[in-house]
Amino acid sequence: MAFMLPFLKWGHVMRAILSVLGAAILYCAIGSSSVLAQERSAVRQGFVLPPQSGKTILVLRPSVRVAEQSTGGLPEPRAEWTDQARAHIDAALVELQRQLGNTVIAAPEAYGEDARTVAEHLALFGAVSDAVVQYQFFVGNRLPTKKRDNKAGQFDWSLGPDVAKLPGADQADYALFLHTDDQYGSTGRKMLQIVGAIAGVGFTSGVHKGSAGLVDLKTGDLLWLNADFQMGGDVREADGAMKRVRQLL
Repeated sequence: MAFMLPFLKWGHVMRAILSVLGAAILYCAIGSSSVLAQERSAVRQGFVLPPQSGKTILVLRPSVRVAEQSTGGLPEPRAEWTDQARAHIDAALVELQRQLGNTVIAAPEAYGEDARTVAEHLALFGAVSDAVVQYQFFVGNRLPTKKRDNKAGQFDWSLGPDVAKLPGADQADYALFLHTDDQYGSTGRKMLQIVGAIAGVGFTSGVHKGSAGLVDLKTGDLLWLNADFQMGGDVREADGAMKRVRQLL
């Protein structure tokens, strides 16, 4: 059964997700110095997605995870925070909706083996986007094959050809993945951070990662990615979720 906000169908959310995607991709594709200099976004060489492209985009339901970071740094899932974040993120996507001439379809409900395939690819996208941030967006960490600047067309990452097995893939050209992972520091974690600062030992409090990417359903190539390990916006609040969605797209 399709997920619905009050009075808002999932299909509306799907169109909203793509509301600013075209502009973001075109903005990256022309080599915007402000975006690329921040090393948070990149486009595969030669790829553009103009309005009225005639392409079909399969939108997978966004992966939203919210947890509390324990004193020891372990994430403890908080269902109520996750539910709040889902509702606020979906509402923000709808509010940002603009007409885009590409065809957008929601991924069908998956069961059994299909559900396992979807879950595996959502996890794979999260791992690949993390790797892009770590080993390409941070220039000093670049792998030997990723040494050239993104603007020189060295954005070459893939989820593999098995993306063609995703439910609904046979009806689309591209798949859009969105992922957010937030951990808010507990009182104990924040106190440990303060004590550590006094003792000269660094402890972080909170994790705020997000990524959005477009994948070629025939080849598995990652065509466009916007990802950051330090995203803004408290997704548990409406204003914070709006800020996060703007950053993602």
